[in-house]
Amino acid sequence: MKDKTVCFTGHRAVPRDEIPQLNSALYSAVAKLICRGYTDFLCGGAVGFDTMAAECIINLRRRFPDITLSLVLPCRDQTMKWKNSEDVSQYKRILGSADRIEYISDFYNEECMHERNRRMVDRSSVCISYLKHRRGGTHYTYKYAKQKGLEILNLSETTLPDLFQLSICDKEDVNS
Repeated sequence: MKDKTVCFTGHRAVPRDEIPQLNSALYSAVAKLICRGYTDFLCGGAVGFDTMAAECIINLRRRFPDITLSLVLPCRDQTMKWKNSEDVSQYKRILGSADRIEYISDFYNEECMHERNRRMVDRSSVCISYLKHRRGGTHYTYKYAKQKGLEILNLSETTLPDLFQLSICDKEDVNS
């Protein structure tokens, strides 16, 4: 199963002007991986890139019904300190659309975020990231994935690799 599993890691803050290009790169990367036989996608449930990734998988399931979204969440009370009610509502919608939900801890603690990130990486062979800053949890997860030998696709890079060209995929264009 690990050889068909992809995890996501990325910053919580995504600049508004980058969202359209990032979304396009995200959908293209995921579609290409689906064409390569990947079926299981692990998300950590945070705001920002994690939410974008989860929404991407939920939307792509309409065209690729064999893919699954598993949420690996740090704790059951993850949203307790979230101030934006729209983020909480979106989180609840994503929970309702997930194929599987796993909690690292019942309550927030110092290690639950790192444990969530390690667990996702340990179960995956590819990591799609949005890493712009070499600090914080995203950087930690990126380095851990690299150390574990995962194929890493960093969507914040200015030149996207040929992987994102859908023309070589025999599936229909997923952005339409």
